[in-house]
Amino acid sequence: MKYVVLHAGGLAGPAHSELGGKTLLQSASTPALDRLARSGELGQIAFPADGSPHVSECLQMALLGYGPKKQYPGSASLEAAGLGVTVGEQDIVFRCWLVTFRVGAQPGKEGDLKKLTPQLVMDDATAGGIGSEEARELIDAVNEQLGSEAMQFYPGAGHRHLMVWVDGKPRITCHDPLDAVGKPIGGFLPTGEGSDVLKKLMDAAIIILRDHPVNDQRRGERLKPANGFWLWGPGRAVHWPNFAERRQLNGAVLSTNDVMRGVGVCAGLEPVDSAGLQASDGAPFSGVVEAALRELHKKDFLYCYLDLPLCVGTTAGLKERTAGVEAFDREVVDPLLQGLSKLGPHRLLMIADHVRTPLTPGTPFPSAPTVLYDGKSAQPSDPPRRFTEPDAARVLPLAWDAAKVMTRLLGRS
Repeated sequence: MKYVVLHAGGLAGPAHSELGGKTLLQSASTPALDRLARSGELGQIAFPADGSPHVSECLQMALLGYGPKKQYPGSASLEAAGLGVTVGEQDIVFRCWLVTFRVGAQPGKEGDLKKLTPQLVMDDATAGGIGSEEARELIDAVNEQLGSEAMQFYPGAGHRHLMVWVDGKPRITCHDPLDAVGKPIGGFLPTGEGSDVLKKLMDAAIIILRDHPVNDQRRGERLKPANGFWLWGPGRAVHWPNFAERRQLNGAVLSTNDVMRGVGVCAGLEPVDSAGLQASDGAPFSGVVEAALRELHKKDFLYCYLDLPLCVGTTAGLKERTAGVEAFDREVVDPLLQGLSKLGPHRLLMIADHVRTPLTPGTPFPSAPTVLYDGKSAQPSDPPRRFTEPDAARVLPLAWDAAKVMTRLLGRS
């Protein structure tokens, strides 16, 4: 038996007036996903209601049997595992995102940027969706001038990178830069023991990055410059019980998202080489199904996470995102189902995760539309239904507990 979790981040979300009051899933044409919804157990998965962050890695942790409230190590720790960056027992690792700061209230106007002050505004938390090659040049420049025996910077993908603080201070409070977009950064700067060190690094980076040739070129092309970095998500090395051994499975994790790949690595799943899986214009999911099926010839279990915003572009509009949902259906779901049918008995858990958005305090996080599909016992439903948020909620108003869904997929305790 082959077991697959296909977890798609950013596929689900709220209704949009520009789409006639529909969600992306309702607006898009998704025959393969709809076929799953008609032939499998359609429902919803609830995020852990334990006070842990409403982020995809916490849902992934709960699915794999790790309680986020007690075992969530911070996103930087997971990203380090996904990138293969070593974190010592006394070290602290931080996410280091390239961002765009601006002076003043006018969006898109950089202004006369000289130093890190509370009045600076977070103009863009992704530095205009900067590419990995440009970003690597900038992080290498930062590491050359700010790196030391105590501080090391490691390149990742796009705007997302890492910094390891050897024997660092553990009691630092940091904030997600996405929460600060469009606002003065004063209320979001690091606080606590050692926070002055982080702020000095962020201040020094402005001078290094502001006038770097990469940013001069970006301005010339009317792109946002990566004129600073933001440190957040601190954590230590991860030590979890081994999921693969506990479930007696030979398993792998496939993702171009370093954090989600890191969850799998920390769980004892073998990481699939992501080379050749990077999205490109016209081919946002290039190589994914080929890599997945190649791995399933050798493994019993595969956790595949695909990030829609990462694949179609973090600045993509609704039209591009809708096209991305259709491409996911056409280029991932349909050929994956065809490939699985040739491998023999199989079960698939399809999860459509939500776009991360700030929530009003007290607002419950929406459940993720889900299908549990058994290739052997699949039977079309009557009446027909689609893989959409409303249909999933109508079929199963009470969402499944994420911590118990893996047992349903594997069909064993």
